[in-house]
Amino acid sequence: MPKSGNVSYFLATYAAPDGLARAGLVVAGRLYDVRQLLGEESAATTLGILDAWERRESQLAAAAAEIERGHGAADGKPIDAVTLLAPILYPGQIFGAGANYNDHLEEMVRAEPATASPNLKAIGEDAWHYIKASRSCVVGPHAAIPLPEYSNAVDWEIELAVIIGRPARNVSIEHALEYVAGYTVANDVSVRDSLSRRKLLPPSSPFYRDWVASKGFEGACPLGPWIAPATQIPDPQALALRLWLNGELMQNSNTSSMIFTVAEQLSALSRRLTLHPGDVILTGTPAGVGAGRGRFLRSGDALRLWIEGIGELQHVVA
Repeated sequence: MPKSGNVSYFLATYAAPDGLARAGLVVAGRLYDVRQLLGEESAATTLGILDAWERRESQLAAAAAEIERGHGAADGKPIDAVTLLAPILYPGQIFGAGANYNDHLEEMVRAEPATASPNLKAIGEDAWHYIKASRSCVVGPHAAIPLPEYSNAVDWEIELAVIIGRPARNVSIEHALEYVAGYTVANDVSVRDSLSRRKLLPPSSPFYRDWVASKGFEGACPLGPWIAPATQIPDPQALALRLWLNGELMQNSNTSSMIFTVAEQLSALSRRLTLHPGDVILTGTPAGVGAGRGRFLRSGDALRLWIEGIGELQHVVA
């Protein structure tokens, strides 16, 4: 893919004055409308840009370089003066990796002994993924997510989210990262209590867990604040990530601790189906979730999620 040079920029989605969701280029704390920058209607939305990512990435990098040199810099708006939406409205597919950090695997076994399972990579298996809803689940920065009425144990999970930039089918691990457009921050909000399980069935039953109730409820996938291009993330397996709940640090880890790497996950998924531009892979969460602490989200809680090289996503609980 084209290189972005040394200019740091991000791809965002914002609420334009006409009320539509538009793609924005974020450079040095200011946001610029991409359609106006490039003069092309097909660049009006983030999904439209991702559909032609190999061409658009170099255009965005060139536009960012021009802005940095002072050309058209006055046309941007301070990032605090615009309303950011989820960077992709809406992903075609969202895949979530299950138990992809050893320390999280261990804390969940302590919290829920019935969920005990081996390290899949250690026994020669591929990464395990579930599918999360898109339009109903995805919300953006500063959203107020509703707590589902059927649960008293709603949990947080900071995750590195991978954004696909090229159709990927039967991709090798060695070439998998070539299909990544960029990365954003995700909270894989999850229901933990018995109301997401069918108590009359044994834990060994494939129908024991209700995955829609557990992972696919309204507002269960906050994303943001924007997409960091893959060209600005030299190694997705070397990123610090942290989550604070009401100012208290809950999760503090590094993507180097993943069991299955980003490349391994993308490759495994691509052997099962085609990944398309704008699809999202949530790559798993480290230890520090509420289930391991016996503490869960309540109305009024405020969360901050930060990943190195990308930025900070904030949202609250309604």
